[in-house]
Amino acid sequence: MIKYIGTKKTSEGGILYVFLINGLQKEVRESALKQYPGCYDALPAAAKAKISANRAWMSKI
Repeated sequence: MIKYIGTKKTSEGGILYVFLINGLQKEVRESALKQYPGCYDALPAAAKAKISANRAWMSKI
């Protein structure tokens, strides 16, 4: 079971996505979402749009 709880800012200004995975709280960086199957699908549409915008911006660099 994977449930999205929210986001958390790091001291460096990055964003961690907070999930409840099999009863344990897990903080996942955007770049590590692929390592946790189902986490990306559990995100709300607004978070997915922000990630998509970040990836589009990074591809221009």
